[in-house]
Amino acid sequence: MPRIALVTCRPGPDVSTDRDLPVLAGAFEAAGAEARVVEWDDPDADWAGFDLAVIRSTWDYSWRVDAFLEWAERCGALTRLANPPEVVRWNTDKRYLGQLAAAGVPTVPTRYVAPGEPAGDLPDGHGYVVKPASGAGARLAARHRPGEHGAALAQLARMHAKGLTAMVQPYLGGIDVTGERALQFFGGRLLHASRKDAVLTPGTPFDERKVAHPGLRPWTPTPAERDTAEKALAAVPGAPELLYARVDLVDGADGEPVVMELELVEPNLFLHLHPDSLPRLVEDTLAAAKA
Repeated sequence: MPRIALVTCRPGPDVSTDRDLPVLAGAFEAAGAEARVVEWDDPDADWAGFDLAVIRSTWDYSWRVDAFLEWAERCGALTRLANPPEVVRWNTDKRYLGQLAAAGVPTVPTRYVAPGEPAGDLPDGHGYVVKPASGAGARLAARHRPGEHGAALAQLARMHAKGLTAMVQPYLGGIDVTGERALQFFGGRLLHASRKDAVLTPGTPFDERKVAHPGLRPWTPTPAERDTAEKALAAVPGAPELLYARVDLVDGADGEPVVMELELVEPNLFLHLHPDSLPRLVEDTLAAAKA
């Protein structure tokens, strides 16, 4: 009977509830596996006692990155970790978008401003977004109007004071029309897809908590979306075997899909929208636990 750890984080005021966890735990138990929900920083967790540890909702990692990466390395040395520690390390820093772009994957144009570096010229001719290179759920992200530099510079200063590298991206207006699409892959194959409305609105402070998935609903991806998502996954260094992946896409200036984010650490699976995906998800996970 495989023993599977479903890895989460401690509850807190800034941590969302993972609706998938009880569903997954029940499905694994029904399939004959032993599934336990374990907090990643639990000092008493016996990671070597599991056949597979699956990162599911470690949603506090972005403000504890160093500790989280140390845990991933330690856990990965004791059992099989999905996704692997080297993938987790690469994906926790959104500078990977530059690597994807260099590999020919259509991505949102991004400029990085590390602590100690000048902000440089901020956009005057179009709206733009400033957000941390290590973050999740639009935490510390803000959308600014053209030429609205005072609030953006204050945001950059606060980020740099926290030791965070900032990202500056054009705000792609197509997201207000066609939204953001999330293509979920499991076991190397497309599992399902969802669409949500724009998260950021002008004037919302960067440190205000955002609704991470407004207007979420099922989506049937287009051939162009599938192609872009598959190109992004193929460009992950070493093209490792991934148990799960989520590719977040928006429309670029030419109307074609571009990668906004590649979620390989702890993407929400949105199983409440896609209950029919559960049997395949369980099957692929059990296969990974027995591999």
